[in-house]
Formats: sequence, C-alpha cells, structure tokens
Amino acid sequence: MNKFTKFLPFLDWLHELKNFNVLRADMVAGLTVALVLVPQSMAYAQLAGLSPQYGLYSSFLPVMIAALMGSSRQLGTGPVAIVSLLTAAAIPMVIPEGADMVTYAAYASLLALMVGFFRFAMGALKLGFVINFLSHPVVVGFTNAAAIIIGTSQLDKIFGVSKGFGEYSYEQVWGTVINAINDAHLLTLAIAIFAASIIILIKKYKPKLPGVLIAVAITTYTSYLMDFGKSVEEGGYGVAIIGEIPEGLPSFIMPEFNFSAMSGMMVVAITIALIGFMEAIAIAKVMQAKTKQRLDINQELMGQGLANFASGLFQGYPISGSFSRSAVNISAGAVTGFSSVFTAILVGFTLLWLTPLLYHIPQAALAAVIMTAVLNLIKIEPIIQAWKVEKHDALVAVATFALTLIAAPHLEDGILIGIILSLGLFLYRTMEPRFTELSAHDGSSMLVNALENKLEGCEVVSIVKYSGSLYFANAGYFEDKILGLISSKQNCLKYIIVDMAGINRIDASGEDMLTRLLSRCSSIGVEILFARTEGIEKVLERAGFMDRFGENRFYDRRTDALRFAWGELGDEDAALKSPLKHLIS
Repeated sequence: MNKFTKFLPFLDWLHELKNFNVLRADMVAGLTVALVLVPQSMAYAQLAGLSPQYGLYSSFLPVMIAALMGSSRQLGTGPVAIVSLLTAAAIPMVIPEGADMVTYAAYASLLALMVGFFRFAMGALKLGFVINFLSHPVVVGFTNAAAIIIGTSQLDKIFGVSKGFGEYSYEQVWGTVINAINDAHLLTLAIAIFAASIIILIKKYKPKLPGVLIAVAITTYTSYLMDFGKSVEEGGYGVAIIGEIPEGLPSFIMPEFNFSAMSGMMVVAITIALIGFMEAIAIAKVMQAKTKQRLDINQELMGQGLANFASGLFQGYPISGSFSRSAVNISAGAVTGFSSVFTAILVGFTLLWLTPLLYHIPQAALAAVIMTAVLNLIKIEPIIQAWKVEKHDALVAVATFALTLIAAPHLEDGILIGIILSLGLFLYRTMEPRFTELSAHDGSSMLVNALENKLEGCEVVSIVKYSGSLYFANAGYFEDKILGLISSKQNCLKYIIVDMAGINRIDASGEDMLTRLLSRCSSIGVEILFARTEGIEKVLERAGFMDRFGENRFYDRRTDALRFAWGELGDEDAALKSPLKHLIS
C-alpha cells in the first residue's frame, strides 16, 4: 500500500471516507470553500485579463487533481491574486497585437502548461529545496508590492472609468486616477464601496459566514432588480456587469506550442512556479503543524504541477495554493482531500446549471472582492522585524518592493533583482567569517578568544579558530588572516594550529587555497597543523590533501597538535614562557 500511496497520495485518505462523520465534515467544508471560490475565481480571472468563465474552468478539474495528487489534505488550490497578476503581466508581452479573448486564453493555458512542467519536474527531481533561494525579505517585499499593484489595477472598475495608458503600471494608475477625478461613475463607486463594506463587516463580526458570496449575491440581486446592464443611452444606469457566461464544462483543447511565445514567457513561468508554490507550501506547513499530517514538499510540487497541466489542457490558466481558501477549508472542518474534490464538483455544477445567475454580477463587486482580498497581503511588520534582526534583510525587502512597483507590469524584474541582492548580501556576510586567536587563562584548560579576554598569545605556536564554510568567497580572507598573523608575530612564529571544528564545508577553491598556503608558509619556516577536522575530513581525503601533506598535520584534539609542535621545536625556554604551557604539561 505504501508503494501505491507514494504515487497516488489520495489512497492514503480514501478509506477514511467510510466514516460518515469524516465524509459529512469534508462535504460541509467543500461547500463552504465553493461559496468563496466561485466569485473569487471569476474576479481573479478578470485580474488575469481573462473572461470570468476561465476562472471557473481553473477551479474545476485542476482543484480536484491537486487534492488527489498532493500530499496536503486541506490545501485549497485554484486561482490566486499574485499568480493572476503575473499572468496578466506575461501574456501582453508575447500575444499578437489585436488578438481576441480566445487567443489570449490560449496563451494563458500555454503558460499554465509551462508552470505545470516546471513544478512537476522540480518535484520529480527532488528539487523542492530550490524555493529556499526565495528568501523571506524578497518574498515580503514582492508580496507587498504585488498587493498594491493588484489593488490599483482595479481602480478603473471601481470608479467606472477607462484605464490610463502607459507602458508601466504606475503610468496606467496615474491616468486612471485622472479619469476618476474628471469622470467617476458614482453609482459604480457606491456598489464597490457597498460590496467591500459587506465583506469587511462580515469578516469582522461573523467570520464563519461566506462574506464574499453574500456581498456578490446582494449586489447581483440589486443589479437584476435595477437592470444595471442597460447603458445610459438605453435609459439604464450604465453600470458594467459580467454578462453572459457560457454554460457547460470546459472542453479539452491542446494549446499550440508557440516556441517564440514560450521563450518570452519563460522567466514569468518560472517566477509563477516558485512564488505560487512558496505561497502554497507556507500555508500547507501551517496546516501540517495543526493536523500533524505528513507533508511531502516534492509530492506537493508534482501535485501542483499536474493541476496546472489540467488547467492548461482544459481552458484554464496558472493556479496555486490559496492562503484564504485553505484557511476557510481547515476552519470549516476538512479532514481529507475529498473536501477539495467536493468543491470542484460544486464548481462543475455551477458551470452546468447556474451560470445564468451570474449574468448580472457588477464588475465593481468583483473588483471589491479583489481589493479586500489583497489587503491581507500588505504586511509592514515583517519588514520592521527584519530591520531589528538584520538591517541588510530589511533593505533587500524595501529594494524588492520599490523595484517591483517601478518595473510593473514586468514583475519578474523586481523579484529577480531581489534574489540577486539577497544572494549578494549573503556572500558579503560570509566573506569574512569569525577568525580568532585562542589562548587560555593560567590553570585553565579551556581555550578562549585571546583578544576579547585580553590574554597574551603565544609567539612561537599560535592556535586559531575559523568559524564558517571555507569556499570561494572567503578563501582569500582566510589566507590573508593567516599571513597577517605570521607578520604580527615578527617572524617568531613556527607553528599555527588551525581548529577546524567550526568549518563544516569546504569547496575546491578552499582546498586549493589551503594547498598553496601550506606550501607558502613552509617555505618561510612556518608549519600549519589542523585539529578537529571531523566535519571536512572525508573531503580532504578524497582530494588527496591529507596524503600530500602527511598525516602528522592532522589531530583529533588541539592539545595533541600542541604537544607535537613543542616536541618538534624542542625549545624548553619557549615552552616555559608560553601562556599555553600548562596545556601540554
């Protein structure tokens, strides 16, 4: 059974549905999530530049497959705000000018296939650790900027005006604001404010109720009664509504593999694959802590990858795990992945029979759904906390935030620069690890930092400790510190004992530097010994380093290396004068 559950994770919980209480809990949770997902998915589809039905298509089979093939039982998959925004940013860069919605949707499905491929490949190759390259400050900065971009992208629908023109998002927002000042549609604005107020108030006072659905239902019924869809010329109010949504389930359509378009969307596809999955795995880990269930990051990657494949093949667009819907799912009592399967079934039911009820949904109401959803993404506290812990991290977060805002809609530029800054600062911080000369108090066998404890170092034999990986970025620093130590001893130094207990990794550059350093120091009469090399001993053996320089340079304890050095020197006077003399007595 274990062999099968590794490839078919749903077999791990399928038998639990025999328990009626589990089945009922999952169905209640599935219904609760569906009441949120239906209006949200349509809103996010519009954020992605698509017609509302494509959000429903992305919430049918993909949600079901993610639940069946992922390792997290309560993770709610489907359209999410950030992935929708990235989709909207990617497709205009590659789509032919003047293309219709069908062509746009085909490119969105192609992007979903690309995202699915990257996620599935990462999972199959056990590359889940790659998401660690997206540091917390980068994600915080990007998420805050994305939330502002998402929110401001809805201003035209909220004010009922035309969107401003410009290559960059800030130019479009400024144009939209000018249009709103000059020609705002007050009824449209009132609907948006009304819908947002309902969502916020229900979340505050009755959080168990589906606030999004209630807001959309009330505004839709009002739209139906007042016939908002009629234009002013027809004697109506001129409020934009969703309009007709095609009935029926999405059909299988293989997107055309346009390699030119694929190369143009490659960076965005990778960004969506990583950012979207990081969002999914973050909430999955929170739920794992609550439920104590197993979470396999690589299996989750494959499950999310297969879900995006399904989305791409059945007229959907890229999807990911949702913070809000996952929280609703687990708080509603979901026990197994069947809750998400039932959610998908209800979305399919909606597509088959309920789409006429969606005709009168005001565009402003869906814009309000997006605006209230992204409010939760704006978080300043993590940046403040990062400043308290490490100022460099806070600067990375702020830089990523600013660059993402400036570069939008080319969002991948902001996050790529953020990653580069984060990695660059990591290298900078590790270029100068802690290098200390050790000494001991009289009568004490404990070696401590000589400088901090104001102890005298030995002029003939010096014991030093280096804490950190020895790799290409800091190998030169280690060499400079050793040569500087020799110079400071005014040519009296004969032996240097390097305590390597703090070195847990060494690369080819580090090994090459040690080889050159030993040869150089030997030529001027200074020998280097190594103590406590357990962490890197195997690497040095494989490299032939220990064979080249002899086993008498390597010791399990620092005192053993010290005894060898004094034995070789045979200098009794020096031994008597040394602050380390009691260690070898």
